[in-house]
Amino acid sequence: MPQPAAAPRVLVVDDEPDLRTLYELTLLREGYRVDAAGTLAEGWGLLQQQRFDAVITDMRLPDGLGLELLHRMAAHQRPERCIVMTAYGSAENAVDALKAGAFDYLTKPVDLKQFRAVVASAIQECGAPERARPPGLPRAAAGEPRASGSAALQRLVGDSAPMRQVKERIAKVARSMAPVLVRGESGTGKELVARAIHACSHRADGPFVAVNCSAIPETLLEAEFFGARKGSYTGASADREGYFQAARSGTLFLDEIGDLPLPMQSKLLRAIQERSVRALGSTQEEPVDVRIVSATHKDLGADVQAGRFRQDLFYRLNVIEILVPPLRERREDLPALCEALLARIAHETGLPAPQLSPHVLAQLQQHPLPGNVRELENLLHRALALSDGSELQVDLSPSPSPPGAASAAMEAGPAPQPAAEPACVPSDLQAYLDQQEREILVKALRETNFNRTAAAQRLGLSLRQIRYRIARLAIATPGSEEPDDSAG
Repeated sequence: MPQPAAAPRVLVVDDEPDLRTLYELTLLREGYRVDAAGTLAEGWGLLQQQRFDAVITDMRLPDGLGLELLHRMAAHQRPERCIVMTAYGSAENAVDALKAGAFDYLTKPVDLKQFRAVVASAIQECGAPERARPPGLPRAAAGEPRASGSAALQRLVGDSAPMRQVKERIAKVARSMAPVLVRGESGTGKELVARAIHACSHRADGPFVAVNCSAIPETLLEAEFFGARKGSYTGASADREGYFQAARSGTLFLDEIGDLPLPMQSKLLRAIQERSVRALGSTQEEPVDVRIVSATHKDLGADVQAGRFRQDLFYRLNVIEILVPPLRERREDLPALCEALLARIAHETGLPAPQLSPHVLAQLQQHPLPGNVRELENLLHRALALSDGSELQVDLSPSPSPPGAASAAMEAGPAPQPAAEPACVPSDLQAYLDQQEREILVKALRETNFNRTAAAQRLGLSLRQIRYRIARLAIATPGSEEPDDSAG
């Protein structure tokens, strides 16, 4: 007969006997085997004697910091995932622990329900084999390879050195709960990176909730993020969940995080630090178990210096950074990207996928493609729709302007002529200023292939601000709908 499975073993390092006993009893009830130590030296001694499935350590110990234990474990390539206990409000300690390689952190006084969940996640992420699966842990989460993670990484097309670095970093950061900031130009595929982080993590079976922060009216931000109780505002006819509750046990992806107004930034910071949210109209906070991945095309460091973004929130979100390279820095990926994009477009439209001639590929290699992968996809989509043969021909304008700008300008109406400098004070100052603003906006839109996010960045505006100005000045843009600037 097969031998009974051995329960996972957990090491607890804490110098407070009462807390140590509380952690031990909680873990024993969950079916784990527990060893305990009161000092850094005792904890390291036990680690040298045997392997554990998870380590829980206090940040401050009589003979040193819990971070020292983390560093020793990393230096000796220990496989255990480490959870660090920090004092209430010690945000810097939590960030330092995550940067040092901790799987997660918990704030004292600890919530035992959250404590049990984090320990279970650390054990399954450590790769505990089936024999060591604790009671109640889903069979699929006990160390089997995740097909979803491989599929998500394959959607990041390209084998260039920059893309290999991105994929390696994704696989590495997915193993912890540390917040990740994905940076990159518009159209580079930031959301695909966020989805790959989620799919490669132990949260892959949980929800992935993507939020475009720039698309939510400022008056609705709090209700959208944290939920609302019935009657909390006009039109709230029933309780409803916010994004944090919807992403429970999964990943919350905050796209265009740099567009959040300052008042909302402070509320988001508290939710991330305390891992609890208060719904609009509620008097009680509720714990939330989510991993935060955010993305931006902005330089948040510069925004911090300019006072547009909170420094404490920046350091909270930027524990681990992934920089997605623009297409111009990975030109060798163009053939594979074109093949993958054409296959997907052909599948969606029901048309056969044509071949891209070497001549056209060479043209694309020389094209600036400022809109990155999104612009490439638009080019190929238009080319496939207009194609009448088996070999695809992409219409690339020899002008340095982005493709499509000429036709877009026709739809936008005749190009406004530069206004002559008035010889005297204009009789209608507002009309004169509106005309100047319109000319600047149209020029910026043309130069960015009518990508509103890129145009807004160039003009130092938020996406919300440029949308308002386009509508106020009645500037026509190509197509009936604007492409989602947040995709990828």
